[in-house]
Amino acid sequence: MLIDGQPDTSLYNEDLAPTTPAARTWSTYNYIALWFSMSMEVTTFMLASSLIAGGMNWKQAVGTILLGNLIVLIPMVLNAHAGAKYGIPFPVFVRASFGTRGANIPAILRAIVACGWFGIQSWIGGESIAAIIRVIWPSTMDNPAVVWISFLGFWALNMVVIWCGLQSIRFLQSISAPFLLVMSLLLLGFMTHKAGGLGPLLDMPSHFTSKGAGIHFFFLALTGMVGNWATLSLNIPDFTRFAKSQESQIVGQGFGLPVAMTLYSFIGIACTSASVVVFGEAIWNPVTLLGRFHQPLFAFLALISILIATLNVNIGANVVGPSNDFSNLSPRFISFRTGGLITGVLGLLVQPWKLMASHTNYIGWLVSYSGLLGPVAGIMVTDYFFLRKTKLNLEGLYQTDGIYRYSSGFNMRAIAALLAGVFAVFIGLVVPELRPLYDYAWFVGCFVSAALYLLLMRSLAEPTVSEPIGVTE
Repeated sequence: MLIDGQPDTSLYNEDLAPTTPAARTWSTYNYIALWFSMSMEVTTFMLASSLIAGGMNWKQAVGTILLGNLIVLIPMVLNAHAGAKYGIPFPVFVRASFGTRGANIPAILRAIVACGWFGIQSWIGGESIAAIIRVIWPSTMDNPAVVWISFLGFWALNMVVIWCGLQSIRFLQSISAPFLLVMSLLLLGFMTHKAGGLGPLLDMPSHFTSKGAGIHFFFLALTGMVGNWATLSLNIPDFTRFAKSQESQIVGQGFGLPVAMTLYSFIGIACTSASVVVFGEAIWNPVTLLGRFHQPLFAFLALISILIATLNVNIGANVVGPSNDFSNLSPRFISFRTGGLITGVLGLLVQPWKLMASHTNYIGWLVSYSGLLGPVAGIMVTDYFFLRKTKLNLEGLYQTDGIYRYSSGFNMRAIAALLAGVFAVFIGLVVPELRPLYDYAWFVGCFVSAALYLLLMRSLAEPTVSEPIGVTE
């Protein structure tokens, strides 16, 4: 433990404690592998495919994806800094801006969204298992019970991995990332061969009826790209707290995120474009796409890779964060494992099969929750970099009567800024003339909340800071 003062047990347990130097073992490769394993999975494929289904050509889709991921890389690396420097997870880090009790508000917002993602990924994993079963036993093709049994089975598998702890995630990602890359490239080669080469795919034009329609869809899609990683851009300290150095996480993420997302998105774009040539329709779900072919061995291997990828990203992106968030509610009674089990149960309650019913539902889901998380990101970055200059009082983060107590544990300025950002986004759903505010949800919420928070906090005295032992620059 790296803190000198006595932590309050209502704010502290071993899962929320700062990591020790011995626990900081994640290298640059681990962060590259993290992003490759989390990017090379079905939802990335679907996100890219939805752009083709929405009317873009491949150049427009790849450009939108690259730009969106370069944008989200900024808050990702900035919020990661505190994790690498102080060894603290997201729910502890956010206490600096929202207060020791107020931190539960953004933590639960982020956790609820992650539970939704957990449900979506579990449904995809279940579909993959069901598809594998159908390859082996074609007689199960029309039996709906197979999907539901597979879904619940994959959900249970996730619970087992959660129980094994965080280090099992690092092991899974390290060995699976190269395998997933190879399998993805094989899928690309197979689909382009079926379509008669890349030429017919790359020559396909966009399908927008007007320039205005194309511009509107571009900004909606860009918001979806940023929203895709809006959750992880907040709780990235949960991973960077294990970094060997600041350089490890910056270089690893700076290379891994944009390269992995753009590469795998191109595979999704090319495969969806190929489905138009081969089947006459844009098939955005790779599990459905693989089900159209009658080559059992290839389909089996491809679906196994989807299953591994889905398990990786579900645990890494959708369990670590909310498990810590729920633990932060009551550290004495909720451990990381218990928080993971809560995540799993809530993931069932969101009814992910409805969110995955169409590509429009999927994009709408991304845009909507980005309006909740963008404001949190704006407040966190503003507080840590512009107000505190990356200096935190580590002991105060674990004390109810410390520097981050504010008003009974709540920083009302942060809460006011959060509400203003959320209001600015969702007023677009009520007032038709303000619809662009909702369409650009993450950007609007982030900048409104950041600006208001900075304005409100300027009235406070410069916060007291102290450098803890073992800080990693």
